[in-house]
Amino acid sequence: MLEGRTAVVTGGSRGIGRAIVERLCRDGADVVFNYATSEEAAAEVVAGVREKGLGTIRAICMDLAEPDGAERLMEAADEHLGALDILVNNAALVHTPAPLAETATTVFDSVMAVNSRSVFLTSRYAARRMRDGGRIVNISTLNTTRPVPGIAPYVASKGAVEQLTAVTARELGARGITVNTVSPGATDTDLLRESNSAEALQSVAGITPLGRLGQPSDVADVVAFLVSPDGRWITGQNIRATGGLG
Repeated sequence: MLEGRTAVVTGGSRGIGRAIVERLCRDGADVVFNYATSEEAAAEVVAGVREKGLGTIRAICMDLAEPDGAERLMEAADEHLGALDILVNNAALVHTPAPLAETATTVFDSVMAVNSRSVFLTSRYAARRMRDGGRIVNISTLNTTRPVPGIAPYVASKGAVEQLTAVTARELGARGITVNTVSPGATDTDLLRESNSAEALQSVAGITPLGRLGQPSDVADVVAFLVSPDGRWITGQNIRATGGLG
């Protein structure tokens, strides 16, 4: 389905990002992804894909919090891939929940740098270099419509991503490039389990119409559809992959 297509995925070593990388490789794409700290996890992703003979894959250690990190990632990916067809902005920085009155400016700045600025920079690169007919998918969160106290910087950063998606879709549509947001709900990742009690997770599953937590593959499958030829008529949308929650 994606044979001959090239893809960059940010934050691809764990959780939803890893599932996206593995799905795009399974569909035939050549993939470059970055990681900031999880070298062992990134190596596992690469080894797993190569063992199955699923296209080419490369992991690049790049911290998107650095001012030029996103641009250096895209340049390195370009050197490896030679072209760009698909961009999935998945990398995100979360922070310890705290009331707005107690949230440090440094927390806001760091979250915005990774979650918003990097998406702006990778999207700008794609606007200049992506081949016609390409695909951009930005990962947001259900929390932009179902906010909870204590996560103002995170929600603000993702709200910015959603608006960037809407504008970029209009700017690149004439070239056949689609730009969409996917907003997961509660998804069963290490990060979710580390930051929530078992009781809280059970409660969320109980109020989700489909009766369970999402799996990373649930989100990856939505992304795979949007970047496939079948997703050609969908752009500027926010697909809420939540199991009906929210």
